[in-house]
Amino acid sequence: MLLRNSSTSRQVQPGIVSAIIKTGLLAGTLDISAALIQFYLKTGKNVLIVLKFIASAVFGKSAFEGGYDMAAMGLLFHYIIAFGWTILFFLLYPRMPLLGKKPVITGLLYGIFVWLVMNLLVVPATNISRAPFRLVNSITGALILMLAIGLPVSLLANQFYSKKSKSAIAGDDNSILR
Repeated sequence: MLLRNSSTSRQVQPGIVSAIIKTGLLAGTLDISAALIQFYLKTGKNVLIVLKFIASAVFGKSAFEGGYDMAAMGLLFHYIIAFGWTILFFLLYPRMPLLGKKPVITGLLYGIFVWLVMNLLVVPATNISRAPFRLVNSITGALILMLAIGLPVSLLANQFYSKKSKSAIAGDDNSILR
């Protein structure tokens, strides 16, 4: 049975919110874990610096003087961003059939896209202090986003939409909620 959402006429897949939450939490956790581990292995310093660095996008250099509250703000901002990329992909997926053709390649390319947008548009528009360009740091950052954001988001979106198409083909009347 198709149901119509009275506020819009767009189709809403049942279970999409749950799929986005699970995917966003996974991708955000993989990404922040990789960033914290990489930072610690490289510097040996307290990983809260990474979270305060993220918070400095909004709070500037004063974020580094903060305590756990500022680290928590950085973690919150991190997950908001991870969910933003997850939501974007889930919204684009049914509108761009090419995304489902090769989900691994798509995910890796999406990770590169995320890195480019974050580093060329988002970060420069924040209060984060600029560091000199270092190729190895850029490659590391891009690889982390390819494997921690792009790949899981693409694979899980593909899994979600594949289940929905199989359900629709099988004649499940609840496959699309309008």
